[in-house]
Amino acid sequence: MISPEKLDALQRSWVNLLAPFGVTPAAAYPPFDRLVEAYSEPHRHYHTLEHVGEVLRVTGRLKGGPAVPLAVWYHDAIYDPKAKDNEAKSAEFAEQELNELKLPADVTTRVADLVRSTAHFDTPAFTGHDFDALHDADLAILGAAEPRYARYAADVRKEYAWVSDADYRTGRTKVLEAFLARERIYRTPLMFAEGEEAARRNLRAECDRLATGRRGEQTS
Repeated sequence: MISPEKLDALQRSWVNLLAPFGVTPAAAYPPFDRLVEAYSEPHRHYHTLEHVGEVLRVTGRLKGGPAVPLAVWYHDAIYDPKAKDNEAKSAEFAEQELNELKLPADVTTRVADLVRSTAHFDTPAFTGHDFDALHDADLAILGAAEPRYARYAADVRKEYAWVSDADYRTGRTKVLEAFLARERIYRTPLMFAEGEEAARRNLRAECDRLATGRRGEQTS
C-alpha cells in the first residue's frame, strides 16, 4: 500500500507531466484516478504504484523524450497475469486516455509504441534511446539490492499464486535463463555500468533457489 504522501507526490508529478500539453489539473485528475485504481487491483503485488514510481525515477536519470514518462504510467495499466496481451491492451488504453486529453497525435502514438515495446521483444521498429530508457528502467529491479530483489521475486510469485510450485519453478527459471542468455541485459551505458553485474548475480541466485526447490521436490 502506497503512503498518502507518495500518492500526493505521484499526483503532482502526473499533473506537471501533462501541463506542457495544455492539460489543466482538473482535466488531469480523472485519468490519474483511473490509473491509481488500475495499479491498486488486489491481484497486483509487484506491478503496483510503487513499481511506477521506481521506473519513473530511473527514466528521470536516463532522460528521453516527453512520451517516456507517460509510457511509464501506462505500461502496466492493464495487468492480468493469466493474459498474454497486457502490453497491447495497455497501449490501447493509453491511446484512448491521451486522445481524450487531446495530446498531440505523434506523442500519443509514441507512448503507445513505447508501451508495446515493454513486452521485451526485440522488434526493429522499437529502437532508439526512448525505447532503451524505458526498457532499462522497467528492468532496473533486476539489478536492485538483494533485499529489494528478494521482495520483488516474492511479489511476482504472489501474482502467480494460481500456478503450482512445480510449474512456477519451471516457468520462472525459463524466464530468468532467457535474461541471462542475453549478451547484455541493459541497453543504456548508465544502466549497463551500474546494474548489469548485480542483475546477473540476482538472476543466478534466484535460479539456484528455484533449482534447490526442484531437487527437494524430487527427493521428498
